[in-house]
Amino acid sequence: MTSSVKSRSFDFARDDSKGEAAAYAPSAVAHTLEAIEAAADVVRALFRATPDVAIVLGTGLGGLAKEIDVRVSISYADIPGFPLSTVESHAGRLLCGTLAGKTVVAMQGRFHRYEGYTLQQATFPVRVLKALGASTLIVSNACGGMNPLWAPGDLMLIADHINFLGDNPLIGANDDRLGARFPDMSAPYDAELRQLARKVATEGKITLREGVYVAVQGPNLETRAEYRMLRALGADVVGMSTVPEVIVAIHGGMRVLGLSIITDQCLPDALEPAELSTIIANAERAEPQLTALIRGVLERL
Repeated sequence: MTSSVKSRSFDFARDDSKGEAAAYAPSAVAHTLEAIEAAADVVRALFRATPDVAIVLGTGLGGLAKEIDVRVSISYADIPGFPLSTVESHAGRLLCGTLAGKTVVAMQGRFHRYEGYTLQQATFPVRVLKALGASTLIVSNACGGMNPLWAPGDLMLIADHINFLGDNPLIGANDDRLGARFPDMSAPYDAELRQLARKVATEGKITLREGVYVAVQGPNLETRAEYRMLRALGADVVGMSTVPEVIVAIHGGMRVLGLSIITDQCLPDALEPAELSTIIANAERAEPQLTALIRGVLERL
């Protein structure tokens, strides 16, 4: 097996020499209340507090994970229905504890369509976070910047998104106990949370852009023609995650705050090969500000 860069989230995915990507994936778990509660019960047996907020720790939030007062750390392998992390940089743990005076559950490692998981598998953990009592989801990611006025290292508040994954986690049988068959997506990113993030950024003198995130399957980065197309469609940044998690969160009635770190510039007429060292440096440069921003939001909730 070898390690190779798979996405802007700096995931170093294991490359199965036999090409058996499905070997990592458990059998698909339906989004039913029974399956969700079975997973939630395992977490509740170890962590009895009801979380205020759930967090998906994307690239650039390693510092935030260190600031959580972790009471319980649970391996994904011990939670029924949770996928297993196939990327070496994702710890694959659920961190339960407190941060900025709030009880939190944080996913230290997420799942992507390009890993071979279905979107139902990839988003099952979000259902469990909701079942544990979290009413707010903070989701983060690393992304490529297509807006020519923005630079690597900038933070972006997600105002809206475009699903270009060619799939949707809500396809299939709908359990009405979890949400409506046709959930409204006119405002998936909560207006009050976005306003709060802007206020924290202003007070902390943090540069915070705001724009549209487009999700693509990956794992390859995009061609010049694809960047032109995505930009023409109205996207400011591009990545390979987040949108499925947000769709499921909205379906379940959660409030969502989305934040991105722009790690590389994707301008078709000035496109250069992505250098891993540069991408990591940009993420590390933005990490303290992203950590401060999320801590500030939690303190004011």
